[in-house]
Amino acid sequence: MAGETLGLFLERARTRVDHALEAWLPRPPRVPPLVSEALRYSVFAGGKRLRPVLVLAAADAVARRAAPDDERRRVEAHDAALPTACALELIHTYSLVHDDLPVMDNDTLRRGRPTAHVVFGDGIAILAGDGLQAAAFELLAREPATADPRVAERKLRTILAIAQAAGPAGMVGGQALDLQAAGQAKDRPLTLDADGLRAMHARKTGAIIRASAVCGGIMAGADEPLVSALDRYAAELGLAFQIVDDILDVEGDATTLGKTAGKDAAGAKPTYPALFGLEQSKALAAECINRCRATLDEAGLQDGWLWAIAEWMLGRRS
Repeated sequence: MAGETLGLFLERARTRVDHALEAWLPRPPRVPPLVSEALRYSVFAGGKRLRPVLVLAAADAVARRAAPDDERRRVEAHDAALPTACALELIHTYSLVHDDLPVMDNDTLRRGRPTAHVVFGDGIAILAGDGLQAAAFELLAREPATADPRVAERKLRTILAIAQAAGPAGMVGGQALDLQAAGQAKDRPLTLDADGLRAMHARKTGAIIRASAVCGGIMAGADEPLVSALDRYAAELGLAFQIVDDILDVEGDATTLGKTAGKDAAGAKPTYPALFGLEQSKALAAECINRCRATLDEAGLQDGWLWAIAEWMLGRRS
């Protein structure tokens, strides 16, 4: 839309995602009321919605590159990518619910309010996380509903990419390495150097961020070179996101962050500030964002919101 700013794009994208999540999350009597309440408690607790926004921004960028002046094509790309955007937010939320559990990070504050296990108990929180993950893949398989074989093929590629990003080779594997490095894996200590720290975060945080950009592109009909460019862009974005997250854990406060600050240091977790110090960590994050820009320029994906999102992410305070 002509004259749209990043702030307006983010607002529109978040609103659309929230409305779609409300419509697609299962309700009673299909599911027990307590399950529905627990799912919605965490999904609608706020948050940046970075991953679904990235899905829609990638789809938008691909549509703009294919037909710069065709707003209808951008709308169609957004429609095709919306279920993927919602599914990735469900997976991200499930990971937060589980991450906050006493046996994991043992956090009592998330997005500015008590974590799910504090409100519902450990058992229901675990089941809510399980339910969110399953609901995500149900949504991916069902929507968008179409008989078009091209869309069906894109949906299969998207399901595969997200399953790989969320599973043992991606987010789950990264979380396991994080627990090992923090001394929470029984009799299996792990010490991470700079390369190990980067590899851990590439799985734990980066894999889902990469899948967001890649799958947004796939659902918008991107060819392989564009999908590859989106993957490279999002790999750098994901690393920068984690470095900034580590910095905010040192410099931020619970009111701004919406979660407990200082937990990484208290738990002796490996972080970028712990290895490199604050100033070098900030420089490393900025270098990642510069590489984001170079990748977008090379791929012809400058039009749209991907670069502005990278700048916004680097300067975030929560």
